[in-house]
Amino acid sequence: MTTTIAKFAHLQIPLEDVVKATDNFHDDNIIGRGGLGHIYKGQLQRSGELITISALRLDRKHGGGVVEFWTEVSMLSDLKHPNIVSIVGFCDDKHEKIIVTTYEAKNGSLKEHLSNPNLTWTQRLKICVGVARALSYLHYDQRRGYGVIHLNVNSSTILLDENREPKLSGFKVSIKQSPNRMDQVVLSEPIGTIGYLDPEIGKTKGVTCKSDIYAFGVVLFEILCGRRAYISNNANRLLAPLVMQHYENETLPDILHPTLMNQMSRYQISVRSLRIYSETAYSCLKEERSHRPHMLSIVDELEKALEKALKFQPLPKNFVRFFFCFFFLLFCFSVRL
Repeated sequence: MTTTIAKFAHLQIPLEDVVKATDNFHDDNIIGRGGLGHIYKGQLQRSGELITISALRLDRKHGGGVVEFWTEVSMLSDLKHPNIVSIVGFCDDKHEKIIVTTYEAKNGSLKEHLSNPNLTWTQRLKICVGVARALSYLHYDQRRGYGVIHLNVNSSTILLDENREPKLSGFKVSIKQSPNRMDQVVLSEPIGTIGYLDPEIGKTKGVTCKSDIYAFGVVLFEILCGRRAYISNNANRLLAPLVMQHYENETLPDILHPTLMNQMSRYQISVRSLRIYSETAYSCLKEERSHRPHMLSIVDELEKALEKALKFQPLPKNFVRFFFCFFFLLFCFSVRL
């Protein structure tokens, strides 16, 4: 009989319910592959309500994954934030281990939209602010009694819902830490995805909350440049050293996403927003952890960048037409008088 950790017993979902929800894990319901196995979309009956879910089914063929499974369940069972995925429950039955969350990725992951020309500067900023707030909650929320170092922040673990609101996922390697020790090194092997790894890990043999800051800085530049953190067949495989070089040489506009460049050239206010944003992103990538900002200040800066971007937005075409017609009629009426 499978042993279930008592603390999470209230979250357990019978295997037959998950099988029914995913049509027996039908291939047509596969919506992605995580580090632990395939992810299925389904419809699950829960408390009298039919909800759309994502079910991560642990791939046991090659062994392992059990520690990561329980880490993710443990983390998500405690975390409640609008920019973090919500757990529905889990299945630990008949050699199956499945994590069930609400279906958040109606617009896929951020990785799929980096070069999307329809994703405006304001929308990109709102995504950044949402993720920053999630990370600030992980690092500093006092109500839990512990902080969380995510260790898997990248554009694939940031999901976008139907309104392009970001939802941070991927907690399989996260670490709990005492709130007053978030800056202290936790001994660890290099954890994360190539292109996002904190360069200080090799020197200190461990991670801190500043490792999340570095990874988030890479994401900020992915959003700005419209390209992934690592491209295997590219001369500039790693984005981080490339953007650091351009920033320090004051040639950052050379590698910005073309659509964003067009927006910046049209609206001066966006240029001011870009300045705050790029300074913040650059500070996240400082090699020495002590020179990187904390998430609280990053949230403040990104909110300022968003505020400046929102101060000057192009008016909708219909509003412009209405505005013109109104004043034209007013002019005609005054002339007649």
